[in-house]
Amino acid sequence: MVDVTQDVLVKRIGYEAERINSYELVARTGGELAPFTAGSHIDLQLPNGMIRSYSLVNDQRERHRYVIAVNKDAESRGGSSFVHDSVRVGDIMTISRPRNNFALHEEADHSVLIAGGIGITPLLSMIRRLEAIGRCWELFYAARTRAAAAFLDELDTLERGSRIHLDFDDERSGRLFDLPAIVGNASAHTHLYCCGPVPMLTAFEAATADRPADHVHVEYFQARETPATEGGFDVKLARSNRTIAVERGKTILDALLDAGITANYACTEGVCGTCETRVIEGTPDHRDQFLSKEEQAANKSVMICCSGAKSRTLVLDL
Repeated sequence: MVDVTQDVLVKRIGYEAERINSYELVARTGGELAPFTAGSHIDLQLPNGMIRSYSLVNDQRERHRYVIAVNKDAESRGGSSFVHDSVRVGDIMTISRPRNNFALHEEADHSVLIAGGIGITPLLSMIRRLEAIGRCWELFYAARTRAAAAFLDELDTLERGSRIHLDFDDERSGRLFDLPAIVGNASAHTHLYCCGPVPMLTAFEAATADRPADHVHVEYFQARETPATEGGFDVKLARSNRTIAVERGKTILDALLDAGITANYACTEGVCGTCETRVIEGTPDHRDQFLSKEEQAANKSVMICCSGAKSRTLVLDL
């Protein structure tokens, strides 16, 4: 569930690569959609009850449409498969307003963008913005094969030069994608962005560990840790004056929903930030990829979809 939604019409579905389709969404009744910035995503509420987050690919100056791309993941929990198999042109979909957890720093003198597979989606929107404002950028785009890499035609319309580096597993002749070298070759003032599979993001975070935190930007599409389902603690809701027991096998979100409590959520993996809830008392067991290490250590908020509690009671602003 998300707090602000709107209905959109699926105007066009396009083939972008093996197992990757793009979906153009327009306002159901015509007119403009809410503005967004490069790196933003929307939550798609699927008719099967699932909610999934997808990055906006198009130019942020466009107000007449949103464009997302969906990879039919072989390990999908059901969301991407449903979109590919069931969504058709002319369907009406319910979406959230755009939110940005992966913002582009437009003031940077130089930006290095690193994409793995479907991770190209938010970075393509960033490239469009950097081009529009005349900023310097460089893209490193890795995929399994050339046929599995989305939006190559659009990237080809940009001046290739030395700014776009394509890397495909089956064309490397045993050479590895050298992410540490990419980071190491970037100047000290460069802003670095990475979006892709968990192993790539883990390697990126290791390679950038000595860089200023405000120059390093990561977006996860899937969880790195398993959710906290050990249970054995209580959640006290300060505003509604209720106490909910979180039993073994359930997340905080599961327990709240079972008790009929309304809570915002989307990805259920701790990556999108929709379920962030203020902590009044207690110590969370953080399992998300949304909060920074410093934010987790401060224990001022918690992602209730995946995190648990280290204290016997967790008091939340609900």
